[in-house]
Amino acid sequence: MIGRGDGGRQQGWNGPQNYPVTLGTVHPDVSADLGELDTTLRTVESVLDVEELRRRIDELEHQAADPDLWNDQEHAQQVTSQLSHSQAELRRVEELRQRLDDLPLLYELAEEDAGAEALADADAERESLRADIEAMEVKTMLSGEYDQRDALVNIRSGAGGVDAADWAEMLMRMYIRWAEKHGYGVEVYDTSYAEEAGIKSATFAIKAPYTYGTLSVEMGTHRLVRISPFDNQGRRQTSFAEVEVLPVVETTDHIDVNENDVRVDVYRSSGPGGQSVNTTDSAVRLTHIPTGIVVTCQNEKSQLQNKVSAMRVLQAKLLEVKRKEERAEMDALKGDGGSSWGNQMRSYVLHPYQMVKDLRTEFEVNNPSAVLDGDIDGFLESGIRWRMRETQA
Repeated sequence: MIGRGDGGRQQGWNGPQNYPVTLGTVHPDVSADLGELDTTLRTVESVLDVEELRRRIDELEHQAADPDLWNDQEHAQQVTSQLSHSQAELRRVEELRQRLDDLPLLYELAEEDAGAEALADADAERESLRADIEAMEVKTMLSGEYDQRDALVNIRSGAGGVDAADWAEMLMRMYIRWAEKHGYGVEVYDTSYAEEAGIKSATFAIKAPYTYGTLSVEMGTHRLVRISPFDNQGRRQTSFAEVEVLPVVETTDHIDVNENDVRVDVYRSSGPGGQSVNTTDSAVRLTHIPTGIVVTCQNEKSQLQNKVSAMRVLQAKLLEVKRKEERAEMDALKGDGGSSWGNQMRSYVLHPYQMVKDLRTEFEVNNPSAVLDGDIDGFLESGIRWRMRETQA
């Protein structure tokens, strides 16, 4: 692939104006479509700044080769994570460019073959490429102040009793499966189990660049409609769970927490059904007295580790409080009373029909099983595009 210094020219073909010659009698709509895909991909390449991305990879590779890197494990993990993400991003955009460069040849071969199957294969590759380029385009919309951060996800069961607790656990699994499918690291800080089934709440981090910007569109109330597995009469039950997504705090955020403002309580960590899973008081609960924010962490082995993790969560919540205050001030200056994304943002219906629908974007899928197994990229992409339109309106 040629870099940005070539004036935008690419190997293989020089833009849509060459298609009528290159593609012979292929329908003009195909030529126009490939030209549109090229324009979109050029925009993606420009926003990503491919040459700067290569320079950044060289720099990170140099840092990763330093034998003293792992003296600071947290910094080392950041370097290796950023390197892996940057390499994957560069590889992805280069593969998209190569596939687009190859498409005219596919159509030439289909024309020479004069077979419907060859043409269908070329059309299928064109549609697949369109979906992949559009997904990459969505990434370029993540330009917010904290969008490049790791994500801290909080899930709380809402109305619906034991079904709601079970639903909260299903959502937790959905996001963790999504992270696993993308090769992202997950660190669970706290899980508060309900008595009969499911969870009351959970807090976990998904560790990969831009996961906050990507998952922030998931904030809100998620609604489940199904036949309750906990109702011996087999009645339909509606239950709710709340999802909160925060950016992981970094040292540059200057979120100072006065130790005198924090009450620290320790207790024994518990598992499903409230049973004790640790014989020492290693679990930690932090209460920020000025705001009333309470966070807990019980998944680490030592009290000190749990306290450090809980403090990270507390700082993230305090950062969100600060951001909300700043947004409220800006909204007051604008005189629009603030904007609201609405509380209930998605419905998952398992009975009497099968459908998952986003109430903001109208995006819907008729395969809830796949969605609950982590296949949520379509919802994330439509949510990011929706947010972009809302902010530009």
